[in-house]
Amino acid sequence: MRDVGVRTEDDRVLPFAVEGLDVRGRVVKLGPALDRILRRHAYPPPVARVLGEATALTALLGSALKFNGRFQLQTRTDGVIDMLVVDFDAPDRLRACARFDAERLAAMAEAGTLTTGDLLGHGHLALTVDQGAEMSRYQGVVALEGNDLEAAAHQYFLQSEQIPTRVRLAVGEAFTSDNDASGMRYRAGGLMVQFLPHSAERQRQADLPPGDAPEGHDIADADAFEDDAWVEAKLLADTTEDHELIDPTLQSERLLLRLFHERGVRVFEGQSVHEECRCSRPRILATLRSFSQQDRDDMVGDDGRIGITCEFCSRHYEVEPAELADEPV
Repeated sequence: MRDVGVRTEDDRVLPFAVEGLDVRGRVVKLGPALDRILRRHAYPPPVARVLGEATALTALLGSALKFNGRFQLQTRTDGVIDMLVVDFDAPDRLRACARFDAERLAAMAEAGTLTTGDLLGHGHLALTVDQGAEMSRYQGVVALEGNDLEAAAHQYFLQSEQIPTRVRLAVGEAFTSDNDASGMRYRAGGLMVQFLPHSAERQRQADLPPGDAPEGHDIADADAFEDDAWVEAKLLADTTEDHELIDPTLQSERLLLRLFHERGVRVFEGQSVHEECRCSRPRILATLRSFSQQDRDDMVGDDGRIGITCEFCSRHYEVEPAELADEPV
């Protein structure tokens, strides 16, 4: 446990508990790590915002891993941003990329429909926990139906974990006193609060609907059986402003005090995170060797080499076909 008031740096996830409300959670503030990811690809601001939200959400969820595995968030949709991929390699590595249609984005900008839900469209969000080669993978999938990532996270925990959860995400630019001409840097923040009482009955949520309800019949409200403590915790979490989550001068400890000072909040040792891609020349060679000889021949360019660019970090690799001839035993 740490005393509230100790300075919290950027690119850090801070766990906390509010015992008076039986809740636990985490706060993340991303600065240089996120800025490097977004500016490396020169994403347009709307795309940068959505990928920043996904990166903050992945840091919140992935930092809970108790082993050296990987947590991945991935979307596949029919929207302008048709794919997001964010990897969290425990205990502290982040990487992320997005794929989008520039022409459709320009058209949507003219129409003024640039919310996260509009940009993602319809499809699915997959959250995958990979515990390594000797352990089975776990994957939860939720539908994206024009909703944002906060709503998708709530649905994931409702149907996959059965843990009452509230998530807040924010992305923006803030001025920094560095040598950059603009002085502006991307930042993101996230808050996750979960209701974890000792009594299983108090944690109980309304059952998920068994399917489409008959016409004229209302599905029961999922909040119908909520505990008073959880209702209070949700209301407090929902008061969090976007600027509080991305403000570089507001420490995470101070934000938690603002929210839960009447109930008492404890903070624990934080976890630093940083941007780092896992690509390497040996990995690239291993991937190329997994293709057939015909496929590899088709990849050879006019210069007689195979060119590979990492989608995450934009690092470019040039491979001589002869390097793939002698596969390791």
